[in-house]
Amino acid sequence: MDLSSINPILLLASLMVAATPILLAAIGELVVERAGVLNLGVEGMMITGAVCGFVVAVATNSPWLGFIGAAVGGALISMIFGFLTQFLLSNQVATGLALTLFGLGLSALMGQGYIGIKAPAFPDWHIPVLGDIPIIGPIVFQHDPMVYVGLALVAAVWAFLRYSRAGLILRAVGENHEAAHALGYHVVRVRMLALMFGGACAGLGGAYLSLVRVPQWTEGMTAGAGWIALAIVVFASWRPGRLLLGAYLFGGVTVLQLNLQAAGAAIAVEYLSMAPYLATIAVLVIMRAGRAPGSLGQSFHASR
Repeated sequence: MDLSSINPILLLASLMVAATPILLAAIGELVVERAGVLNLGVEGMMITGAVCGFVVAVATNSPWLGFIGAAVGGALISMIFGFLTQFLLSNQVATGLALTLFGLGLSALMGQGYIGIKAPAFPDWHIPVLGDIPIIGPIVFQHDPMVYVGLALVAAVWAFLRYSRAGLILRAVGENHEAAHALGYHVVRVRMLALMFGGACAGLGGAYLSLVRVPQWTEGMTAGAGWIALAIVVFASWRPGRLLLGAYLFGGVTVLQLNLQAAGAAIAVEYLSMAPYLATIAVLVIMRAGRAPGSLGQSFHASR
């Protein structure tokens, strides 16, 4: 095994890219769960966003329009989940699992005519001055715009939940929806808006895979990323700052195992491919998660 072939600067820079789709999906799910809704359909929303973004980007030759299309696609499919769970009061766990299966099937159908087609290029940003700083510049300031969109979303969600009145209402709904309703807050409206945001973020995460990471359409290309995003939300104790660390941990292990494969590590490829998922499970076991929102997974009926 030739470890000298592994460039540590390139490794750290690739970490940020590998973590971005997980980060985008997880920050959306964090908002959803803070509103008291457990949506296990993140994988389905991500794969739907991946195919919607790819189709729109190829049709318009614009990756930016592709990301917008992915966000809309993810938000729309999340509305199906919202209608079933918030208005028809279906079981959130069963509905979320069904949403994942529906998203996988729908994406396979939509993407049939796009296999083998290359997505339009999405260039990196070389931020002036900052990008030229030795070591730090290539690691932090020479990425594509969506890497910074993900970081901005984490900061925005942290500020929203901590300092805004709307964030306080969302947290109140998630902690005790009955008390929030008694105070005059519209519980279902708050949850539906949170679901739309979560679906849009998951769609962006999926589109990042099909437009930047690969960039092409392949059935099942999310490969469990939605489930990892769900796990990271728990690992983060529903806190945006810790969620960022969890996403970067998964991204770092993913990039490391790819580099070890390229360096000819004397470890079976199958074991290396399992490493990111095993590391995430290990962290979830070691790290004691904080208390979940009090109304998480509970249906609300205004007449009660």
